[in-house]
This record gives sequence, structure tokens and C-alpha cells, in this order.
Amino acid sequence: MSTIYIISDWGRLVKSGEVLQLKKENDILKTIFPFKTEQLVVIGQIEITAAAMRFLMRHQIDTIFLGSNGRFNGRIDFQTGKNVFLRVKQYELLKDEDFKLKLSKSIVAGKLKNQLVFMQRIKRTRFLENEINKTIEEMKINIRKAENAENIDSLRGYEGNGARLFFSVFRHSIIQDWAVFKGRSMHPPKDNVNAVLSFLYTMIMFRVDAALSTQQIDSYAGYFHTLDYGKKSLVYDLMEEYRTPICDTLTVSMFNLGILNPDDFREEFFDETSEKNPLYEERSEDETQTGLFQSVKGVLLSKEGLKKVITYLEKRLDDQIFYEPTMEKITYRKLIDEQVKHFRRVMTGEEAVYKPLAIK
Repeated sequence: MSTIYIISDWGRLVKSGEVLQLKKENDILKTIFPFKTEQLVVIGQIEITAAAMRFLMRHQIDTIFLGSNGRFNGRIDFQTGKNVFLRVKQYELLKDEDFKLKLSKSIVAGKLKNQLVFMQRIKRTRFLENEINKTIEEMKINIRKAENAENIDSLRGYEGNGARLFFSVFRHSIIQDWAVFKGRSMHPPKDNVNAVLSFLYTMIMFRVDAALSTQQIDSYAGYFHTLDYGKKSLVYDLMEEYRTPICDTLTVSMFNLGILNPDDFREEFFDETSEKNPLYEERSEDETQTGLFQSVKGVLLSKEGLKKVITYLEKRLDDQIFYEPTMEKITYRKLIDEQVKHFRRVMTGEEAVYKPLAIK
């Protein structure tokens, strides 16, 4: 079972016998077999017939709709949670401050340690020991503070400081002169490196969301990220551990190996109220409260760029990594599912501590 992507602003998705076909007039551009498809991601503005929609529903194929700029437009999700007792337990834990802090410290420490490992790799491979040693030491201190945080508010501060330290070093990892990274930016991404990071983070977000849905866990009831109407806080909680091992490292590889080139990006003007505004990730409190996101020029992946990033993301998800809990090598794709199951056991009290993915 795999994820199938359709990247197109034209064509019709139709039912043909026991398969789906993307057609342009009489030409068949893609055939989708239900027994091979776990998830369908539609990027662009294709037409979907009523028969094709019923087909997706009958086979319960998780379907995500994104605009051509990466904006999330909607989703067909069939994993409706029937385990009311699990949901009750999940909601009860929202009032358990000890559980929330313990889990959040594991999540943040795991993310920061992964970032530290990558920073150390950059120091070794780019011969920047003198330049970034101080930043690495600051990150180590920041991690210790996060592990000893007394409340979630201070923990969020350490997480934010860690992101600042990490991205100040991350920029040194990309060797292409035409690649631009002046710091993390989103809503919209303001340079080509951020365009790739944001899109990859979004794709991982959907995978974590799907895994939570399969386990009948409410994606909106998170413990580290703040709760808000329509915000899938738990998805943001549990995707933190994958940002560096999957997204950050893959972004660097695609630039440095020449997989991406300047033609894989395009500039577009965005207004805060525009329907074209790409909503890759949650907005920071600074953006929301100060209204910093006004009318800006953003950088997005072109259709060819999207195809490249998706191709290499799928390859990355098929890479194997040693998974200590089961003492075996598994793919990143399976690891996300296993980690959600691990979280569920922690939530139900079967296991004491949540252990995020840690890179060496």
C-alpha cells in the first residue's frame, strides 16, 4: 500500500471498472489501483466525478486535497474513532499537568537532540568548528534547561530558542550559491530553501495525522502545542521528532546533490486574505498577534519541483532505520505508525515514558 500523488491543474479523475483513471480528454494520464493505494494526495485543480468520489469512499482511501501552491483545501478521512473510552482517557489527560509536562519534555528534548546531532554533522563536514562551536554549546545548555523545565510555558521558550540556534547553523549546510536561506520563514516561505522545508513538513504532518486517525486518537487534543479551534495540536506534537531526520536532512541533500535547480521554484505575491495564501503550518503567535503577515512575495515549488520533492520524500520514507523497541530495521514510513502506537500505549498507561526517534 502506498501514497499516490496527482499534481495537475487539468484533467478529470473518473471511475473505470475497478480502477480510477486521471484523463485529459481521451488520454489516460494515470491509473490508480485501490488495492495498492493507502492514501491519495491531489495537488492542483482537477475535476473528480461523482462515481470516482463514491469509489474513494467505498474503498476508504484517505484523500487529501491541496492547492497548486500547497494550501490545504480539505480531506476525506474514513477512520472515524469508535473507541469512546480511548477518547475519554485522552481528554482526561489534558487536565493532568504532570503527564503533559513529562510528555512535552520528551518531545522537545528529542527534537532538540536531533537538531544538535545535525549541527555537529555540519561542523564536521563544512569545517566550521570555530564558527559554530559557541552555538553548539548554547544548544547543549538549552537542552539541559528543557529537560529540567518546570512548566510547559518555559519549555516552549526553550524549544523556540533551540529552533533559532539550529537554523542559524542550518544555513551553512547548503553549498549551492543560488539557494537562499536567511532564517526560517513561512506563510508564505520567503526563499527557495524555506519552500522545500515547509512542503516537507506539511507532508509529514499529513502522515502523522493519518497514523493517529488509524489508532482512533483525536488529532486536535495535544499536550505541548496550545489548543485552538481547528488546530491539530497533537499532530504538531508528534511530528517534531521527524523534522530533522526526514525533512531537514532531505532538504539539504536535494540542494547539494543538484536534484533541485532554480527552475523548480516560482515567486508569487500573497495577501493575507487571499485564497492563494499557502497555509503549510500553524502560524507563530508573533505572526498572529502583531499582524506581521500582510502583503508579501513568497517562493513556492513549481510543478516540476513538487514532483521532485515528492519523489525523493517517498524514497526517504522507504529508507530503513534501526528501531530499538522492536530491535529490527524498519522504514521511516512504518516507524511513524509504530511511534503513534507507542504514544497510544503511553497515553493508556501501558508504558511509562514516550521516547521520540533519536538520530545518531
